[in-house]
Amino acid sequence: MMSNTRPGNTGRAPGAASQDAAPGPRGMAVQFSKLALALLAGILFAGFCALGTWQVKRLVWKLDLIERVEQRVHAPATDAPGPAAWASVTQQTDEYRHVRLSGTYLPIFNTLVQATTALGSGYWLVTPLRTADGSTVLVNRGFVPKRENIGASTPAGTVSIDGLLRISETGGGFLRENSPATQHWYSRDVAAIAKSHMLSNVAPYFVDAKEKSETAPDAPVGGLTVISFHNSHLVYALTWFALALMVAGISWWIVRDARKRRAFGKHLDNAQESDHAGED
Repeated sequence: MMSNTRPGNTGRAPGAASQDAAPGPRGMAVQFSKLALALLAGILFAGFCALGTWQVKRLVWKLDLIERVEQRVHAPATDAPGPAAWASVTQQTDEYRHVRLSGTYLPIFNTLVQATTALGSGYWLVTPLRTADGSTVLVNRGFVPKRENIGASTPAGTVSIDGLLRISETGGGFLRENSPATQHWYSRDVAAIAKSHMLSNVAPYFVDAKEKSETAPDAPVGGLTVISFHNSHLVYALTWFALALMVAGISWWIVRDARKRRAFGKHLDNAQESDHAGED
């Protein structure tokens, strides 16, 4: 019985490369490209997941901060920190604390700071308060509509202030620098205001007076403190996680497509080998 396989015939299409043969330069380049793409996809996926996780942690921190601030605002008033405690006053532990203090206003050092409020555009009227221990606290007495209101009636004698502790606002306003020389202020920068009036022993914070702290007809309007926190951490977290899923989805599609192509190529090779075997 004679075999229908001719000498030297391997049953493969002429010129077909052996599957067991070592890959050539082109095959190595393809393999390197696949490895580089896989590594890049892994780095992007891990990076986006890490950023999303970080934003979730920031969200938890921000919600906790908002809750703590709400508790401070509505808690009973406590004495404003004195000189011995000034060094320990921070935004995280003291911002918006409900405090009380007493002393004598120094209206000669009144300062107007540009403001935009629910009552419109105008100014905060900031007046130093000299306390019994000789220290000074800047008090934001409230809103006045015009610069001419800088001489608004100031309560005489010892006054008691009930308000919210605020941390100094340095650096001026948006695209506007404070100008101590011309007394144009765009932020309540405690140190700069105190320096411009040559005041000493000044607290590193100021106090926003609460509503109805003054009753004169031309008195500034207090109680306009806006307590708000920018909180977009959830949106950021969802964005980063969505990007991570996109990278995973694209990677899965590429791998699936490559497998389909390999399967189709093997099927085509098997079909060609069968055809050549039948011809032999």
